[in-house]
Amino acid sequence: MYLPAAFAEADLTTLHDFIEQNGFGLLVSQVGGLPFATHVPFLLERTAGPHGTLVCHIARANPQWRDAGGQTALAIFSGPHAYVSPTWYEAEQVVPTWNYAAVHAYGRVQVIEDESALREIVREMVRVYERAMPRPWAFDGSTTFAKRMLGQIVGFRIEIEKIGGKFKLNQNHPVERRRKVVGALQQRGGENALAVAAMMRARIPSEG
Repeated sequence: MYLPAAFAEADLTTLHDFIEQNGFGLLVSQVGGLPFATHVPFLLERTAGPHGTLVCHIARANPQWRDAGGQTALAIFSGPHAYVSPTWYEAEQVVPTWNYAAVHAYGRVQVIEDESALREIVREMVRVYERAMPRPWAFDGSTTFAKRMLGQIVGFRIEIEKIGGKFKLNQNHPVERRRKVVGALQQRGGENALAVAAMMRARIPSEG
């Protein structure tokens, strides 16, 4: 990922928080010598390894797992994004841009086929993603149906070896312009625009 210094985010806690808030990522590796990608939810084990470990599972019918063991894979996590009009700056010699946030994590793949390990991955995946539900669903891995379904997936563990974030939020502009963009995004409304505005506002130095 092209990472200008102005937009680079290296704080591991911030990167981990971002991954957990945007856990539906893109898993990229090589299949037959070509890039291959699967959209998949991830779990993050923050303390497993120096940079954490990512865990996911894919369909056994998906060819990505067959040659993945030992490969260096890339996991991409995308956050909010929004178009920025040059009219918002109320300044000359400016151009349109797109503000966004993303985290890229690299690591070697460990393929998991053991049924008990897969059961734990699914149980934890369900626990994490169900906890916000009014009536969380619990996974019972002991049923015949569950065992049959576990036979149709393959797990991945990726200990993160390299991780970086790009939070492109107008940091290369004066604070006054950044505040104008925040105001315009808030006025526009919508989930992405409001989320980008919040991220920008959090990174603008306070006046007090």
